[in-house]
Order: sequence, then structure tokens, then C-alpha cells
Amino acid sequence: MEALHKRYLDNGILDFLLKEREAGRIRNLGFSYHGDIEVFDYLLSRHDEYKWDFVQIQLNYIDWKHAKEMNDRNTDAEYLYNELVKRGIPAVIMEPLLGGRLSRLNDHLVARLKQHRPQNSVASWAFRYACTFPDVLTVLSGMTYMEHLQDNIRSFSPLEPCTEEELALLEDTAQIMLTYPTVPCNDCKYCMPCPYGLDIPAILLHYNRCVNEGNIPKSSQDENYREARRAFLVGYDRSVPKLRQASHCTGCNQCNPHCPQNIDIPKKLQEIDTYVENLKQEKL
Repeated sequence: MEALHKRYLDNGILDFLLKEREAGRIRNLGFSYHGDIEVFDYLLSRHDEYKWDFVQIQLNYIDWKHAKEMNDRNTDAEYLYNELVKRGIPAVIMEPLLGGRLSRLNDHLVARLKQHRPQNSVASWAFRYACTFPDVLTVLSGMTYMEHLQDNIRSFSPLEPCTEEELALLEDTAQIMLTYPTVPCNDCKYCMPCPYGLDIPAILLHYNRCVNEGNIPKSSQDENYREARRAFLVGYDRSVPKLRQASHCTGCNQCNPHCPQNIDIPKKLQEIDTYVENLKQEKL
């Protein structure tokens, strides 16, 4: 935090931006929260001086109350949003789908949501949740395919805010998801490229997908051991080329400083590789 403050104050970046706005060369002045709560609080403390037009925060139905449970470095979105409301600052929402994880729920959780809104996509629940808060200015959405765009248009045209019953359902969904031992990877790819060619996000996302689908057998005595074992190993080879799998990690640690979720990536890759070898050799 001190280094960031020093850069802002000594170089006069904030003062420069303020002057640029006053001159009409910057229309809206804001900043984005990226995990350092002291910096967030400090910049808000200067709101009377800089009159922030917006602040970008991460908000979804997991992070609202459980961001810190997922990662000690994070701050619950409930705190971030309420601090903005106190000052009348509109919020721009990033990660409404938590890196896509809230669009890829397991079948059990999907069925729970479909009972309430059979025609709605799983992703639409997360978008509607983020837009339910009155001081949200914009919800950002990364779209890869035309069907993503079409689904977003259906979700927002018209927007139906979540009811109290739906908010309770999503909070219950969040609590269930927290019982799954997933890796808090948002597929941001800041850890890439790996100097040894590993596809780090693909490895972690495959592991998370298998956790959510119940394909992480703990013992050969598990009822669905054979099916889960095959699903994990076959899916691993299909998702990640062999030369880019966790077995090739050297532990160089070049990825760790770039991870905004503060994941100990080499440690997690070693754990996954050990698990894969135990599955292959049927040592569970």
C-alpha cells in the first residue's frame, strides 16, 4: 500500500487526473478494487477531494458474504458496495460470474435453480443478482459466443431484480458451493505464459469442474469410483495436452506473484499431479 500511495502522491497521478477531468479530457474518474482493502479505503477517504464518478468492484452471490472465506486476501463485496453507497458512488461490477464458475454449477445446483425459473440460464441468475443492487451502474460481461450475447440480452431486457426468496436461494447455493474443495481460479490467465509450457488455468479449471461434477474419488471404495476415475483422467487428457500438464511443473514460482487470488500455484499443481498419478496407478 505504501508503495502505491507514494507513486500516486509523489508523481501526482491523482492530481493530474483531476486536472484532466476539469479540463474536459477525462469524462469520468474512478478506480478498480483489486484485493488491497487498505488502498480501497484510502482512495475512498479522498472522495471529497476527487469526487469519484465510479468504483469497479467484484460482486456476485459468492463474493457478497464469502469472498474472504475463499481467499484471505479478498474482501466481502457487501463491505465494498456499502462503502460506496455511503458516499453515493456508483458501482461498476466485474466478475459477476466469478470467472465463469457461476455459469458452470453441478447438476444438483442447476436443478435447484431450474425449479424456480425453468427457462432461465444458470448465468442469468448471477447477472440478475448483480443488477438487483440499486447503486450498480454497469455489470461487465465477457462474451465468447453469440449465444452468450443472446442470453445476456434476455437477462437484461427487461431486467427482473431478484426477489427476497431468490436472494435466499442464491445465498444457500453459495454456502453449498463453499463445501466443494475447488481452487479459487478465475481463469484470468495472469499466471501465463508459463516458462515451461504448462497450461495452468486449464489444469485448475479441469480439477474444479470434476469437483463440481462429483468426479474426484477419494477412495477405490467409493460407489462411483470407476466412472469418476475415468471421467477425471480422460477429461484431463482432453482438456490439457500431456506436455502442458501439471507433471511438468518445476516449481520455479514465476506464476505466483501474478495471481490476483493469491493461489500457491506450484503447490496446487503438485497436489493435482500426485492425485493424477494415484488415480492412474489405482493407489487411492
